[in-house]
Amino acid sequence: MKWFRDTGWRHLVAVLAVIFSLGPILFVLSAALNPLGTLSSSTLVPSGASLDNFTRLLSGTSFPHWFLNSVMIAGLASLTSIFLSALAAFAFSRRRFTGRRTGLLFLLLIQMFPQFLAVVALFLIFSEITDLWPGIGFNTWWGMILLYLGGALGVNTWLMKGFFDTVPKELDESATVDGASHTGIFFRILLPLVSPIIAVAGLLAFIGTINEFLLANLFLRDGASKTLAVGLYGLVQGSDRNTNFGMFCAGTLLTAIPTVGVFLYLQRYIVEGLSAGAVKG
Repeated sequence: MKWFRDTGWRHLVAVLAVIFSLGPILFVLSAALNPLGTLSSSTLVPSGASLDNFTRLLSGTSFPHWFLNSVMIAGLASLTSIFLSALAAFAFSRRRFTGRRTGLLFLLLIQMFPQFLAVVALFLIFSEITDLWPGIGFNTWWGMILLYLGGALGVNTWLMKGFFDTVPKELDESATVDGASHTGIFFRILLPLVSPIIAVAGLLAFIGTINEFLLANLFLRDGASKTLAVGLYGLVQGSDRNTNFGMFCAGTLLTAIPTVGVFLYLQRYIVEGLSAGAVKG
């Protein structure tokens, strides 16, 4: 009992956390390997386990198009959002101008309302845009990027503004004395110093965009323009959904690859950014 009171309960909590985290993943993996294409299986490793669901998904559906659409939309939206948010955060942190405080409060206020409340207005706006510029309306990458920018700029600006404030302003003054412009200070001095928060905000933006379903389901009507979330949902929406769950789970596993890859690439910056934010507040 003494061992359990000292260290045993920690091991128990760790084991429960691992089971809670890996349980759903193992269930999805089992369904993806189930040749019957259903969710039900008598064992964790289904009888006759194979990669048939992956083959059917890649050859019998538009999954490669969905995958490309999701990665490109999420990547471009994240990069654009991070760049514009960094510019806004630099202005709010380093410059003093009329309406600065009001602008910050307005950005914070916007985040209190879910984007879903503006769906009707956005739909009407996109109807007009599609008539004028079909290249940035419905069923286009640029249309979805514009939609996602509206939801990510406010949060990212607030995150980055707080991190910009932790960088001593004496660096700006020294660079100004040496003849550096505001553009030079931003790109050559501040951006390298705030790279941790840029990585964190970029990852959060990428995950939120690539997993988004509601707006994509409303604004992407063409089959070839669908994202992963919308395309996979269509597999289990029709009358054949009971036999398509295997392909759905296979697609779910493949969908995790871009997110895991981005996380592994940015892991060093993420850890550094979170620890720095915890220390500097």
